[in-house]
Amino acid sequence: MVIIVLARPQTAENWEESDVEGIDIMLATDVSTSMLAMDLKPNRIEAAKEVAANFVNSRKNDNIGLTIFAGESFTQCPLTIDHAAVLNMLNAVQCEIALNGVIEDGTAIGMGIANGVSRLKESKAKSKVIILLTDGSNNSGEISPEAAAEIAKEFGIRVYAIGVGTNNKTAPYPYGGEVINVPVEIDEATLQRIADITNGQYYRATSKESLAEIYSEIDKLERSAYDEEYYIFALIALVTLLLEVVLRNTILRKLP
Repeated sequence: MVIIVLARPQTAENWEESDVEGIDIMLATDVSTSMLAMDLKPNRIEAAKEVAANFVNSRKNDNIGLTIFAGESFTQCPLTIDHAAVLNMLNAVQCEIALNGVIEDGTAIGMGIANGVSRLKESKAKSKVIILLTDGSNNSGEISPEAAAEIAKEFGIRVYAIGVGTNNKTAPYPYGGEVINVPVEIDEATLQRIADITNGQYYRATSKESLAEIYSEIDKLERSAYDEEYYIFALIALVTLLLEVVLRNTILRKLP
C-alpha cells in the first residue's frame, strides 16, 4: 500500500465534467505577410505552426480553437476536443491569404484578441486562455489591443502574448525571387500591457527553440486538474501499520 501511495495514482476528469473542469484555449495567430520573414526557421509562420502543433498534442483533455488575423480576423477552428481537426486547420494556415488579398493585410492585434474572446466568453471552464502570437505592431482593426484586453479581463480570460522575431534590427524576407532585409518592429510595450491587463504573461521568441520553450512554460502554467486517488491506499497502509503494532504487543507478542 505504501508503494502504491508513493506512485500517486491519478484520474483525469471524466467526460461529463470536462466542459466545466477543463481548460479552454484559443490560439490567436498572426498571418500577416511579415510572418514570412526567415529569422525563425524555415520562417516565422511555419515555426509557429510546428510548435503550436506540439502544444496541441500535449493538451489531451482541453478544448482548443484557432483564430487567425492579419488586417482582419476570423475563426479558423472553433473550440473543440477533436484535436485532429485543430491540427488540420492549423496546418492549412498560410500567409498567402493576406499576400494574395483574400483578407486585408496588416496587424489587427485587437481584432485577434476580440475574436478569441467571442469564442471563450460563454465558456464555463475553470480557466480560459488566449495564446496570442504576433510579429508586429497593431496597425489595423476597429478595436485597440488594450480595449480588447479589457474585454478579455471582464470575461475572466487570460492572455499569453508572444512576440516573434529576432533581436536584430532587420530580418531576411523573401521578395520577388530574392531575399531582402526588412525591419523587425514588435510593439513589446503593448503586448506587455495586454498581458498585465489580463493577468497573463508576455514572452519574446527570437528562435524556434525559444518559442518551443515558451509554449512549454505555458503548458506547465495551464494544466488540467487531476483527482488524486492515493488517499484510500494511504488509509489502508495506516490501518495495517497500526494493526501490526497492536498485534505485536498483544496476541502476537513474543516472550523472552
